[in-house]
Amino acid sequence: MDAKSWLRKALGRGVKSPQRKSLPDGVWLKCDGCAAIIYRNELMRNLWVCPRCGQHMKVGAAEYVALLTDDGFEEEIAAGLISADPLKFKDSKSYKDRVKAATAKTGLEDAVVAGSASIDGVSVALAVMDFNFIGGSMGSVVGEKVARTMRAGLERGLPVVIVSRSGGARMQEGILSLMQMAKTAAMAARLREARIPFLSVLTHPTTAGVMASYASLGDVIISEPGALLGFAGPRVIRDTIKQELPEGFQSAEFFLEHGMIDLIVPRTKMRETVGRVLRHLAAPAPVAGE
Repeated sequence: MDAKSWLRKALGRGVKSPQRKSLPDGVWLKCDGCAAIIYRNELMRNLWVCPRCGQHMKVGAAEYVALLTDDGFEEEIAAGLISADPLKFKDSKSYKDRVKAATAKTGLEDAVVAGSASIDGVSVALAVMDFNFIGGSMGSVVGEKVARTMRAGLERGLPVVIVSRSGGARMQEGILSLMQMAKTAAMAARLREARIPFLSVLTHPTTAGVMASYASLGDVIISEPGALLGFAGPRVIRDTIKQELPEGFQSAEFFLEHGMIDLIVPRTKMRETVGRVLRHLAAPAPVAGE
């Protein structure tokens, strides 16, 4: 008797075949880069970087605060700010409903969290954007919290670190969203005048109004590997300048090669690298002749 015949006979006598235990959703995840199936806990231990191909997966603001800082936020900056709806904007749903849905999804009040923290032993004023909140778009609240983070650096003499991940300005707030570019750029200029170090960390993606304002104004600009960076999409640029575009021209690697950023740093090395750069920027200048 072959195996199949024996199994049919056994099942006919009431012998049950072993049942597979189903695994909870999210235990295994697929890498966006190499398509490898990876154990979730392995990814978490590697700070959400694929151990096979090095792909840096998107993480929320809370996860990035945890991996970048020594002990999380010591004190939050500008907590409680919530977007208004000055234009009474509505497309397929109202802007107010979009904000409520984003808050329910992320647990955040808007697309950035900010506070004082310590990075590799260096005290900083820190802001971290979250792409899961309406694409990390910059409206009035994001601009105000970024500006207040910079102001905290000015008032307390702390270096400022801003981690960007954004699709650009929040069109539901119209011109008020675009005004945040000028406000944050002006605050970055005040930091420079006061000789307060400002370090900009770019993650995938950092584009449009955020890239065109404070994200590109750091004293040192660091990017994660493979991040998409730029102002407009390839089609818009191509139609505007009427030229073919270089391969990979919006990648962090292209930006580094052409002098538009200073460093590319893997996420697993980000905390120690940011700390080392900040200590260097804060060091007193050598006296001539010494």
